[in-house]
Order: sequence, then C-alpha cells, then structure tokens
Amino acid sequence: MVVFGLMGQVAWVVENMYFNVFIYKMFHASAADISAMVMASAVTAALTTIIMGAVSDKVGKRKAFMSAGYIIWGISIISFAYIRSIFLTIVMDCVMTYFGSTANDAAYNAWLTDRGDSTNRGKIEGVNSMMPLVAILVVFGGFMSFNLDTHEAWTTIYYIIGIATTLIGIAGWFMIEDAPDLGPVNESLGQTLTYSFRPSVARANKTLYLGLLNFAIFGTSIQVFMPYLLIYYEKTLGMDNYVLIFAPAIILAAVITVFYGRLYDSKGFMKSILPVCMMLIAGYIILYFTRTTIPVFIGSLLMMAGYLTGMSVFGALIRDNIPEGRSGQFQGVRIIGQVFVPGLIGPALGAWILRDAELIENSDGTTSFLPDAGIWSAALAVVIVLLAVLLLTMRQANKRNESD
Repeated sequence: MVVFGLMGQVAWVVENMYFNVFIYKMFHASAADISAMVMASAVTAALTTIIMGAVSDKVGKRKAFMSAGYIIWGISIISFAYIRSIFLTIVMDCVMTYFGSTANDAAYNAWLTDRGDSTNRGKIEGVNSMMPLVAILVVFGGFMSFNLDTHEAWTTIYYIIGIATTLIGIAGWFMIEDAPDLGPVNESLGQTLTYSFRPSVARANKTLYLGLLNFAIFGTSIQVFMPYLLIYYEKTLGMDNYVLIFAPAIILAAVITVFYGRLYDSKGFMKSILPVCMMLIAGYIILYFTRTTIPVFIGSLLMMAGYLTGMSVFGALIRDNIPEGRSGQFQGVRIIGQVFVPGLIGPALGAWILRDAELIENSDGTTSFLPDAGIWSAALAVVIVLLAVLLLTMRQANKRNESD
C-alpha cells in the first residue's frame, strides 16, 4: 500500500501541480489553458475508471492492471520531456491519465478496498490519504534546486519520475497479492459497467451516494485553488523559497492525518468531517488576508490539514459502504465524485475568478497572469455550501436508515 500509494501520488503530483507550472513557465499558459487541461484530465480519469474498474471486477484480478498500468504510466510521463506546446501537453496528459487511472484510480483503489474492513478502514485511509502530501514533499524536496525556467530541468524531472514509476510497476509483479476471495463477476461486461449507475443500486446504497455528492462539493473547493497554488506562492506572494515554508506545513498535516483516521473509526463520519470543514475555513480566511511568511505558513497548514483529513474521512466512508465483491465497479462513481465533478467545476470557477487577474510581462515580451486572493474566497464559499449540504443530506440519510 505504501509503495504503490506513494509512487502513484508522486506521479499525480507531477500531473496535477507540476504540469500547471510547466505550461505556465514554458508556454506562458493562461488560466483558461490550465483549467482546460485539468478538465480534460478529469473527464479522461472518470471514463477510464468507470470502464477499467468494472473490467477488473469482471476479470477478478487487480495485480495485472496495477503492475502493467504503472509500467506504461511511467513511459508516458517520460514522453513529456519532448513536448513543446500547450496543445500536445493537454493531449498527452489525457493519454497519461488513461494509464494512471487504470493502474491507480481503478485497480489500486479497488485492491485497497478488497484488503480492508470496517475495523481498520479509518487507519488505512489515514495512511493512504497522507500520501498526496508526502508525495508533494518528495517532489518539492527532490526538485527544489532545479531551475524550472529551463526545458533541461523539466526533461530531467520527467525522466526521473517516469523511470521510478515504471520500476514500481515491475516490482508489483512480485509484491502484490490479490485478495484471496476475489473472483470474476458472473455478469456480462455491459451489466458490470452499468451496475453502479442503476437507480435501484443508488436507492439501496443511500449513504454511499450521498457521501459521493458531498465528496464532489469538497473536491470542488480544493480544485478552485489547487491548479494555481504554486504559481500563487511563487509569483503572487513573491516567495521564491516557498518550498521551505510549504514543506513543514505538509509534514505536520501528514502527521495529523495519520492520527485523524482513527477519529472516523471511533466517532463516525459526521463528528470527523465537521472539524475538517472548520480547518479549511480557517485556512482559507488566513490565506485570503495575509501575505507574509508566518501567517501564510499557518494558513497553509490548516488548509492542507483540512484537505488531507477530508480525503481520509470521505475515502473511509465510501469504502465502508461499497458492496462486497463489487469494489471495482464502484470506482467509477467514486472517481466521478472525487475527480470528475471537482475537476470540471473547480478549475472553471477559479479561472472565472481570475478572468481579470493582473498581468506581468515576461522577458520575451509575452504576458502571464498573476493568481490573486480571490481563489481563497471562492474556495471558502464552496465549503459553506458543503456544510449546508452535509447537514441536509446526512439528516435525510439518518431518517431513511431509521425508517428502514
């Protein structure tokens, strides 16, 4: 879990955060360009996970999809070393996302569900949800000395991450064991693909689908600012050493998340998700009003802790409510809530907020936009919506459970 989870998140960090910086620095991409790339990737990830998650259930194996997927995923990352346009970056991002989502979003997440149960789900999600920030720390720390204004630096980054991802895929053939009771689903592929989208299945699993609705709103708040986060730190705040500020916040947030997963196991969903919202709100407010090192560090810590613990709580809720033996088929609806909806709405909302952002002139005479603090107020507004929907939907779920 640690090896595949961490390496998968390292590869996603390169896509979700470094690709944005790549096209911003190398091709002077606009906010609309960055939004389009994130949206295209989200659509690809959702479609891939729906199909390949169901296929892995139909076949009754996860190992082959995980290992082969990581190998090709790594090769596709290397290809970015030779790309020299925004359009090709977006196209190859979708190609890379296909293999990454097959290996990680579909097969790995289904395997993780197969391997857990209701007694340890929070602990598993605490460790698994810590991986994105650990991956950010690994990538930032590993490449902080690189001059990201040069193509040579990006070529080196893509080769290092691509080769490492491929090697993990090769190692997976020897490391991974499928769940012993996992077997093929005795349905046609069409029935397997559509199972989690049937109204009768949704009615029978109300808590799961309501949780996915709330997860989508939560993720939308994160995606409002995430595509522009590094650019905001470096260019808007003028923090050339933002890694040294950001890294301690990531470490502390990761530690908090490891222990926070146990709160879900002992107290349940609502008592563990409400503090998550409070952390996000506090972090957003601090980041909106401050521009100096210490307050930005505090705001970043609260924001990252809220993001990471939220991923942990929602992940545990979803895995706890996926019907046994059908984890692959439900990775599609999970990815719609976790990636597809947030990836479409969040970056578009962020780009709209930044439509009149300040422009700066580059050394070659071109211009680039500067993300402003409006991304934090927009993210805050989405969290307020989340709180309202959470209270409403969970109350309805409790009433229905009592009547059942």
